[in-house]
Amino acid sequence: MSLVRFESLTLAFGQAPLLEEAEFQIDPGERVCLLGRNGAGKSTLLKLIQGEIEPELGEVWRKPGLTMSCLAQDLPAAEEATVYDVVAEGLAEVGRLVAEYHAVSLAVAEDESQLARLEKLQGRIDAADGWSASERIDNILDRLDLEANTRIGTLSGGWRRRVALAQALVSQPDLLLLDEPTNHLDLDLIEWLEGQLLELRCGVLFVTHDRALMKRLATRIVDLDRGRLTSWPGLYADYLVKKAAALEEEARHAAVFDKKLAQEEVWIRQGIKARRTRNEGRVRALKRLRKERAERREVEGRARIQLDEGRASGKLVIEAEGLGYRWSESETPVVQDFSIRIMRKDRIGIIGPNGSGKTTLLQLLLGQLEPTEGSVRLGTKLEIAYFDQLRDALDPDKTLVETLGAGREFVEVQGKDRHVISYLRDFLFSPARSNMPVRALSGGEKNRLLLARLFAQPANLLVLDEPTNDLDVETLELLEELLVDYPGTILLVSHDRAFIDNVVTSTFVFEGEGQIEEYVGGYSDWLARRNRLVESRAAPEAPSTEPTQTRSKPKRLGFNEARELEALPAKIESLEEENTALLAEISETTFYSRSAEDQEKVHGRISELTGQLEAAYARWDELEKLGGSAD
Repeated sequence: MSLVRFESLTLAFGQAPLLEEAEFQIDPGERVCLLGRNGAGKSTLLKLIQGEIEPELGEVWRKPGLTMSCLAQDLPAAEEATVYDVVAEGLAEVGRLVAEYHAVSLAVAEDESQLARLEKLQGRIDAADGWSASERIDNILDRLDLEANTRIGTLSGGWRRRVALAQALVSQPDLLLLDEPTNHLDLDLIEWLEGQLLELRCGVLFVTHDRALMKRLATRIVDLDRGRLTSWPGLYADYLVKKAAALEEEARHAAVFDKKLAQEEVWIRQGIKARRTRNEGRVRALKRLRKERAERREVEGRARIQLDEGRASGKLVIEAEGLGYRWSESETPVVQDFSIRIMRKDRIGIIGPNGSGKTTLLQLLLGQLEPTEGSVRLGTKLEIAYFDQLRDALDPDKTLVETLGAGREFVEVQGKDRHVISYLRDFLFSPARSNMPVRALSGGEKNRLLLARLFAQPANLLVLDEPTNDLDVETLELLEELLVDYPGTILLVSHDRAFIDNVVTSTFVFEGEGQIEEYVGGYSDWLARRNRLVESRAAPEAPSTEPTQTRSKPKRLGFNEARELEALPAKIESLEEENTALLAEISETTFYSRSAEDQEKVHGRISELTGQLEAAYARWDELEKLGGSAD
């Protein structure tokens, strides 16, 4: 049985519907990635599923007794609450009781008068069978390395994200909704999150710009484009090809339609002789064509982002020698004995856990922070543009025009004057939206506004601190293309693995205790080296040559296991072919006109195939590790 189903659903906040006659379904075990432009309505769709808003037309059907939890884009903001309190909120009323019991049990140590209250809470938890909830909270806090009694107000963005994730997972829901789950997470936690989601047997619907996460997790991609929901079976790479083909076909149909409309408009405007013999049926057909053309929703344009390098910097951009920094004498250094020469056209990625000091390193290298040890020398003719990680540079009460123009109607871009509204159009902001306050923008739109302001100034050194958060995939890929061709120097802090791989030529990695190492290449190159190092350290020592010692024979495949390994590729291929065929079947518009029983049968088989494929791949990995040969 499906978990959630949209039936002819329509919702519109403005003139153009966010959803129009939408059909959608998600089943147990599916991991569906929802894609769409910033502002297309992805977060709104999640709210519809949760029942926070109601559709204007159509119905949202939910499985009876369905449990849901959601990891929202916004970080927990309860400054005075403890981590335990916020995580317990994921268990509703019983979570509130357990959180109160936790707080009172700590208070009893200093105030014995709290014992009566503690006993009363214990009785209420017993009656609600709530001790399993307490165990769940303790387990999730342990898995995410969260300190129960820490106040939320003392945590960084990354740690707050961990708390929100713990709150979403603690209820063990039937359907987990994730809205940009990797924002503010460091790379280790992103990899942990991927592993957790792969092990879940519940339905997962997630919105993300993280292509590495998307490629690893998604069993199906659903695209929200101009109010229409389309299901695309297969992997992300397949989606890109099929989506491009669909847009080309749409453009061809539109061209044929427009040509016919133009011909009919010529006919209707002919002279009096033509009007005397006018075919009224043809006139009515023309009116229908006009109406259809007026209602057509065009494909949104692509952002037109341009970078202005300005004048070239000197060959040496930054030189650091013995660089060190610590917040106090008693604390572990954030940076220790780091020396580097950054040359013109270097593109450097900086990665490390949250709180490790990545932003501090940027400030040291740019001369914004005085080192406690060593020295930094900046090169000549530097023009620096700094993308701000926390968007602190944006005044929420100013309009987009005021933010970009600072009271002027024109901005200078690449040596030419551009009207502010015209320039904002390049970043997909309409004239009406340009006069809205910044606070009305989504997270992705705020990032686009920051990019617009950043790239309006000439710069030969770009410093980008988490620029990809909340950007839609299309804008992210365009930014990638620009950075790859950018002739200046780039310092990039990011947790987006694909973005780092595609942009940088070398990587600074925080490896603990203030140690920073440089590696050639991007994230994948560093990860491969790290894994090889771990494997080499874990390898057994060379055997002794003394005759009294013997070596155990490594385990190898038996005959039956070798036969099983040999048959697995064909089995997996067969399962994938059946799965692809069924996914293609449910993407057809006619699928939802079939009986509910038939639909559930197909979705049930897809869920079975997903589990069988995961089991088959796991078994394949297991057998291959045994050596791949029979005794």
